[in-house]
Amino acid sequence: MRRFVKGVGVAVLVLLVLAAIGISATIGWRPFLGPKSRALTGRKFETTPGRLKRGTYIAEHLAACIDCHTPFETMPGSSENMLHKKASGQIFPIPNFPGTLVAANITPDDETGVGKWTDDELARAIREGVDRQGHTLFPMMPYSRYRGMSDEDIASVVVYLRSLRAIRNPLPATVVNFPVKYLVRNAPEPVTGEVHPDMSTEISRGQYLVQVAACSDCHTPIKRGQPEHDLEFAGGRVFDEPTGKVASANITPDSATGIGSYTEETFVKALRTGYVDRRQLNLLMPWQFYNGLTDEDIKAMYAYLKTVKPVVHQVDNSKPPTACKKCGAVHGAGDAN
Repeated sequence: MRRFVKGVGVAVLVLLVLAAIGISATIGWRPFLGPKSRALTGRKFETTPGRLKRGTYIAEHLAACIDCHTPFETMPGSSENMLHKKASGQIFPIPNFPGTLVAANITPDDETGVGKWTDDELARAIREGVDRQGHTLFPMMPYSRYRGMSDEDIASVVVYLRSLRAIRNPLPATVVNFPVKYLVRNAPEPVTGEVHPDMSTEISRGQYLVQVAACSDCHTPIKRGQPEHDLEFAGGRVFDEPTGKVASANITPDSATGIGSYTEETFVKALRTGYVDRRQLNLLMPWQFYNGLTDEDIKAMYAYLKTVKPVVHQVDNSKPPTACKKCGAVHGAGDAN
């Protein structure tokens, strides 16, 4: 009997060790322990005209925070509705989402917005993906890109949020179903040091701007919930919109399937007007916000994108969606790859 009990004990121990090794090698322990997070500080960001101007530029144009945090029915072009609902949050009507995704009210309303949040709580949420209660923000909020946002720029964004008209708009909390609700706990990463990105050249500045604009998040295909790093910027990420499925474009400098044939003027015009020659870009591409970027910044983004690895990947939403062997998705002209 003792041998049996001992044998069972050894077997259980071996299974536990194997399970621990398996968890460490796959999903890690964060789904069980909670997200990585740092202790909050009492830092406050001084409001200055320069910071307010810069924060407005980032939130309304470069990062286009307002695009996600303002109800869809107010855009585009409805300035009166925009004024009364700007940044007040919305429920995203995403088909097949495992739960309910809500873009929070980020106006300084004390009860339904971020009026009671401290400056560092806001900074941590934006750059690190952890809210004031220590919960993980769903990574559709591109905090993995905002981690590289400079200290001065994050201060400017917080100053901007403080300047918004407080709007009372009660919204439900985001609900993410099992097992995704636990898996996303791997996403947050603390920012523990100073962040001062290289801005010494047009290309390095363009890289910073492209990162803060989170271009890669939309223009890189996803497989099993993870971006295909070998296809970064190569398009083909499929968005299941209420109006139908749409795939992002290839914006690598491949001359046949990407933007290699674009001139600087073509690229600037695309972000200004939403047109490439006579072809109109899908409204999912937030050119209505990017059209507020300076020519200097758009040209820097173009200069950087011309340096990324060119990838041959045909994506064409005007053609029927077909299976793509290259990215594994089903998108227009997929069978051409």
